[in-house]
This record gives sequence, structure tokens and C-alpha cells, in this order.
Amino acid sequence: MRFVAYYRVSTDKQGQSGLGLEAQKEAVRVFLAGKGWPPVAEFVEVESGRKSDRAQLAAALAVCRLHKATLVIAKLDRLARNAAFLLNLRDAGVDFVACDMPDANRLTVGIMALVAEDEAERISARTKAALAAAKARGVKMGGFRGYAPTDEDRAQAAQAKREKAKRPDLLPIIDAIRAEGITSASGIARALNERGIPTSRGGQWQAVQVQRFLALVG
Repeated sequence: MRFVAYYRVSTDKQGQSGLGLEAQKEAVRVFLAGKGWPPVAEFVEVESGRKSDRAQLAAALAVCRLHKATLVIAKLDRLARNAAFLLNLRDAGVDFVACDMPDANRLTVGIMALVAEDEAERISARTKAALAAAKARGVKMGGFRGYAPTDEDRAQAAQAKREKAKRPDLLPIIDAIRAEGITSASGIARALNERGIPTSRGGQWQAVQVQRFLALVG
């Protein structure tokens, strides 16, 4: 298996001194011993746990998508403390594991996401009830004219979102390959395979897939 390590400290002082950082690295090293050490890459973030916009985490997720790797963290609370961020992580299409809670992977994210979605549905239900009450009072309301997506629609949309998310991660790699003088679709496909970068579905690159990707990104 391939892993990408992500470490987070909450202050500049901790980042400079290594306070807490070395302990996280040691926990990850012990956890990955015999499983996938050393990791494909390691990222260190100096950021508050309450913020979900983290540059190093975004970079770590990009590498995970490129190499079909699992994000590994020392402690679950190093990753996030709010359900909204976990929803974004779930949609990123990246598996993760916490050394202190190895069973708390994407399943945990999914459960937390369901809780958040349940609350959103409750809000929606209350809104509909309010609209119904308004209609009963004689207020003219427009009927629902939308489309209710099926489970297959949602699955296809999720796959399309994962593919779209991978484009900005992959384009710099292809640009680097082109800079080496490899410009044909078959040559780029071969270079991507040699680098161990799978397609969005986890397979080997073919020339037609490279051509399709380049057409999508313009």
C-alpha cells in the first residue's frame, strides 16, 4: 500500500521547535512499519484545527489522488474538528487512517457526513412545512419542477467530481513530461505509468485517455 503522511501543529513555535511534530512522525513511522514505510510524501501544516482551508493538506490530498495513496495522520484530532470539512474530505475521494484510531477511516467520515446531511434534511423539511403552512393560509406558491436524482446519478456525479478534482493535480505532471520532450499521447501515457500514477479509476494510462484528458483541460 501507498501512504502520504500529514502532520499538523497549531502554532509557529511548535512548528519551529518540533514540539508535538516529532511525536506525530514517530507514531506514523511505528504504524507504517511493515505496511508502507516510508510514505510516498510527507506534509507539515502549521494551522489552527478550526480552519478547513489548509494548503499543505490540499497538497497531501493531491498526491494521494495521483498515487492512489491513503492519507495517514497520527491523531484524528489533527485532521479536523468540524463536520463540514469532513464532508469535503469524503468528496475528495481519498482514504485516510489515523494511527490512534485505525478503524476511524472513511467510514467514520461517511457517518459524520450522514449526520450533517441529516441535519440539512431536517432544515429542508422544516422549510417545506413552513411553505405548506403559508400555502394553507392562501399564499400563492410555485410547485416543485425540479428533478430528484437517483443513486446512480449521485454515483456518476461523485465519479465526475473526483475526476475533475484530479485535473489540477495531474496537469503539472504532464507539463513536466512534455518539458522532457515527450509530447505524443502514447509517450505521455507511458511516462505516467512509469511514475506510478494511475487513472482516476485506478488503471493504466492509454493514449486515448491522455488525449481525452488534454481535451478536457483545453
